[in-house]
Amino acid sequence: MVNPWLALTPGDDPAERIRQVGHAHERFLAGDRRADRMRSVVADSWARSAAWIGADHTAPIDLVDDDLEAYRSAHPLARVMPIFRDLLGGLADDGDHILAVCDATGRLLWVEGRPATLHGAASMNFVPGARWDEAHAGTNAPGTALAVDHAIQIFATEHFSRPVQRWTCAAAPIHDPATGRLLGAIDVTGGDHLANPHSLALVRATALAAEAYLGSAKPVSDRPVVAALGRDEALLAVAGKRLRLGRRHSELLVLLTVHPEGRTGDQLGFDLYGDDVNPVTVRAELSRLRRILGPELLDSRPYRLRAEVESDLSTVNRLLAQGRAAEALAAYPGPLLPGSDAPGVTRLRRMLDDRLRAAVLSTGDRRLLQSWLNSPWGADDLELWEAYAMLVPADPIAARRVAELAAEYELCNLPATY
Repeated sequence: MVNPWLALTPGDDPAERIRQVGHAHERFLAGDRRADRMRSVVADSWARSAAWIGADHTAPIDLVDDDLEAYRSAHPLARVMPIFRDLLGGLADDGDHILAVCDATGRLLWVEGRPATLHGAASMNFVPGARWDEAHAGTNAPGTALAVDHAIQIFATEHFSRPVQRWTCAAAPIHDPATGRLLGAIDVTGGDHLANPHSLALVRATALAAEAYLGSAKPVSDRPVVAALGRDEALLAVAGKRLRLGRRHSELLVLLTVHPEGRTGDQLGFDLYGDDVNPVTVRAELSRLRRILGPELLDSRPYRLRAEVESDLSTVNRLLAQGRAAEALAAYPGPLLPGSDAPGVTRLRRMLDDRLRAAVLSTGDRRLLQSWLNSPWGADDLELWEAYAMLVPADPIAARRVAELAAEYELCNLPATY
């Protein structure tokens, strides 16, 4: 079976593959979205990237100097940098490779290698403090590894942004072993020779070693932990295991975490389906969830979680209640179950986003505003762009973005003509 996470299959000619994918890339940009001879994971990434950036886009830098140093020194992955350097540093020191580590938003924290290689990477802003998630840099190994939550290689012309297409990279995501929360990714970037099974296995093994160290360095809480921000399927860490739940069970678990007092079947049905509720369907979903969680965790009459559960949702809400907007934004990887249209989840998602947005705006902090605006969910926020432009009036990007969004909103508000 072909491994979809590897860039090349046995017998592939790298030069011919570069040519084939390059032609597919040009056809894609011309409007032909067929994925002939393309890895589906790359074709899907191109589609996401095209919604955010152009093919000649360069990743932005949003954290520098003392701000960058303070942020990365406090980041959990700082503790495992010796492991990264021990396992992958030889590649960066001895060859034309770069070792890079990013946070869960795709912001590069460390980029290490030979000066000549780093100089070449700097021409495309592959530098500490730059944003390399798909929304800001297009298809690339660390950004796409974060997007799909899986180790992956991205080979040459598979990169969405043309300035990056002379590079090949392999990256793997890293999780907090106690909570399952995505912490960031480890990446090796270099030439076409990286497109082999060994580089992918090496970054994956390095990520696992880092997670093992993080797990042994602190006691794992007995308390169940739910991660549901920035992902369509919730992760539940309980009793030393990590469970990925389906969409409906993710919605139910989130609703139960915010209602520790419990919910009746009718209440949960309304939260899931609104007025179009089917009691039989609700009971069936709850029965399946109870089999997954076990009777020791999920009680009935009313339905409630029998143990105190931590969640990334409650963490962000708690930080906001304490007035700690910067920490709340750092702990926020994205909207709550963004693919869910369940009324109860939609309300929770909107409430959290509104609270966080208001907190960021009220700080008047240029760095927090910039972090919000550089995210996929904040990129079109006219009010915050205006606030940022007032703080940094000399920034031509901010001025242009305000003008673009203002024109779009004015056009949307024009009366329809027939």
